[in-house]
Amino acid sequence: MQTTSLSQFNIPSPPPKTTILHRKTTSSRRLSPIFAVASTTAPPSRHQVTHSMPPEKIEIFKSLESWVSENILPLREPVEKCWQPIEFLPDPSQGPNVFVEEVRALRQRVLGLSDEYLVMLVGNMLTEDALPTYRTFINTFDGVCDETGSSPCPWAIWTRAWSAEENRHGDLLRTYLYLLGRVNMLMVEKTLQYSIGAGSDVGAENNSYMGFVYTSFQERATFLTHGNMARLATKDGDPVLARICGTIEADEKRHENAYTRIIEKLLEVDPNTTTQAIASMMRKRITMPLHLMYDGQDPNLFEHFSAIFQKQDVYTSRHYAEILEFFITRWELEKLEGLTEEARCAQDFVCQLPRKIRRLENRAKKLESRQVKFSWIFNKSLSV
Repeated sequence: MQTTSLSQFNIPSPPPKTTILHRKTTSSRRLSPIFAVASTTAPPSRHQVTHSMPPEKIEIFKSLESWVSENILPLREPVEKCWQPIEFLPDPSQGPNVFVEEVRALRQRVLGLSDEYLVMLVGNMLTEDALPTYRTFINTFDGVCDETGSSPCPWAIWTRAWSAEENRHGDLLRTYLYLLGRVNMLMVEKTLQYSIGAGSDVGAENNSYMGFVYTSFQERATFLTHGNMARLATKDGDPVLARICGTIEADEKRHENAYTRIIEKLLEVDPNTTTQAIASMMRKRITMPLHLMYDGQDPNLFEHFSAIFQKQDVYTSRHYAEILEFFITRWELEKLEGLTEEARCAQDFVCQLPRKIRRLENRAKKLESRQVKFSWIFNKSLSV
């Protein structure tokens, strides 16, 4: 298979002339999934995080609270209008006979799904279901965190609403996987527990500028991934699963819109720091929030899971470059003027990066395929 490891490309970056902290990455191969098809066989290097946002930067986020109320909170979906998982699942309240027939029909539909698809669906479910990890790291962002757990601050209200909406994704996918009967739910559940316990280090530290760059990229990546999974489900004969993936895709698109609006506003009020934050995250390369996933057996599970995604063309470095191009256009990064020298250097780096990724991807060497066992599908071997 052809690897999409971005680290192999040796993409040059300008000297980090910014107060935003930089994380050293020790992984020798980093792809770029959902997340950043990435390969990590050990936790990324940890460091003591210092608060990289001075008080005046924190005040910028405080000053935007009324703007958040007017422009971000309306993107919440009222609970009474939200879809709920039971709408897509066999309903036990209809009586045992109807329920059994609906489960039987579900199991018949999924017979056409490949083992590769099941691995990707499990990976997507785990990514959605590890929600406590994401809520935790968003609450480390200075100036926007939920300081009490039920703070009336608009930033905190959005984070809680986002978490509540996201929570349905994992619930729905996990129940569907449970009912389809083709995956080892014990190993899936162990993976989830291991992974939430391991946490995540996406490189945003406690910096709200970098944090919202990450969430913008991540939401668009999941939007694209669930959309591709919906199309594959249609092709493989499960229209209900296709509708599930498509419905989650729509949620992710709305969430992406919220976070990209935030970066647009930050570019308006503080273009220099925001541009440097975008460049800082792109130097590190956006990585999947569940990059420390583990099932108790495979220390390279994330690498192997990511390889299935790229081999099935669900998420590859091509998608990574396309996402970056989308944001360069959406945020009009090439048109920014009047930047400091440091910010202009960051601007040039970001705007040139997609071309470098595409050009260097074509030079990436091909690696020989190998067979890997996945505990999620009862240790069946797949080619990665």
